[in-house]
Amino acid sequence: MSQKEPNKGNGTGSIVDPEVRPRSRRRFSAAEKLRVLEEADRCVEAGEVGALLRREGLYSSHLAQWREQRRQGQLSGLQGQKRGRKVEPQAAELGQLRRENERLKVQLDRAEFIIEAQKKLCQLFNLPLSDRDGSK
Repeated sequence: MSQKEPNKGNGTGSIVDPEVRPRSRRRFSAAEKLRVLEEADRCVEAGEVGALLRREGLYSSHLAQWREQRRQGQLSGLQGQKRGRKVEPQAAELGQLRRENERLKVQLDRAEFIIEAQKKLCQLFNLPLSDRDGSK
């Protein structure tokens, strides 16, 4: 028995240092994933990939998953992704069209106001009203 038992006699209750420490989940940056994948791609001898995995503390499933991510182009986009709701292109276009519609409505109201004012002025000064199509 190499493991020390807690001292029960004097009340100090010293805690045994466990051999296995709890690990937190590791997170790998895109650069780390690409580095490991490039190193795995350079392995040509039998057992080299296994040695790489043991040295890095990885499983073969990590390589498989990271290769798939690299093939799909996801490893280049891991840095600085925007958080929150995703903006759909159609929704952005719809918002832009609504803003433009409001702006054009304001312009139309101004133009109609000016036309009405011109009509009243023509009536005040007894000037003929003429349309562009030639009718009066």
